[in-house]
Amino acid sequence: MSDKIRFELEFVIQSSPQLLYQYLSTPSGLSEWFADNVNSRGEMFSFIWDGSEEEAKLLKRKSDEFVKFSWTDQEDESFFEMKIIVDEITKDVSLFITDFAEEDEMDEAKMLWENQVSDLKQVLGSS
Repeated sequence: MSDKIRFELEFVIQSSPQLLYQYLSTPSGLSEWFADNVNSRGEMFSFIWDGSEEEAKLLKRKSDEFVKFSWTDQEDESFFEMKIIVDEITKDVSLFITDFAEEDEMDEAKMLWENQVSDLKQVLGSS
């Protein structure tokens, strides 16, 4: 069993849940901000960064609400999930990220997500 620790991040995104979901769940949307290129065959997604490729399996998804992936090269039960939450009162849209990292890689993992979500906000025109 790995010593990975679960962490969660929240980002307020100025976007409709429907539009945001397209950027979280489709290869074309994910390749706009998450990776250099993304391909999919059924539930298998290939994420390409700087020429290196990582495979992830789409575990679950619910339209306009969340996507959950697991890396195929991981021995443990870790996953990463991107969940869209709409505040009932203010109607603010938030993106909740759940991921896992080794204790000594936690800061780096969080910074990576912050940078990627910053790219997502730029693509969406959300400041």
